[in-house]
Amino acid sequence: MGLTIHTTVLPHDDPDASLAFWRDTIGFEVRNDIGEGKMRWITVGPADQPGTSILLAPPAADPSITDHERRTIAEMMAKGTYGWIILATADLDGTFERVQASDAEVVQEPTEQPYGIRDCAFRDPAGNLIRIQEDR
Repeated sequence: MGLTIHTTVLPHDDPDASLAFWRDTIGFEVRNDIGEGKMRWITVGPADQPGTSILLAPPAADPSITDHERRTIAEMMAKGTYGWIILATADLDGTFERVQASDAEVVQEPTEQPYGIRDCAFRDPAGNLIRIQEDR
């Protein structure tokens, strides 16, 4: 079928903090920034992968969810249990040091997992879990 991953979505509740994290800490380029105030849709991605993006979106803007669901999403984001993504790098230790120096919330330092992956984990300003695997 020739399918590729084009965009995945992560929620944000503070677009400026999320933009700063993904641009300045993670090093992704900003591809689009639409809207204003908290109602902004920001697209970021690795400069060397123009066909793959992350859309940072305000979850409250989805017209198909109920007020109860919005409250549940806000509660889950506050606990850091709503959104997550797995990234990969050839330099896990260097990447960990750079992200840790930004005062990002460290969830797990670089660890050799029993299933053969070495990875670490952080949370972005919206509470999204970011696992970074070592690309071997």
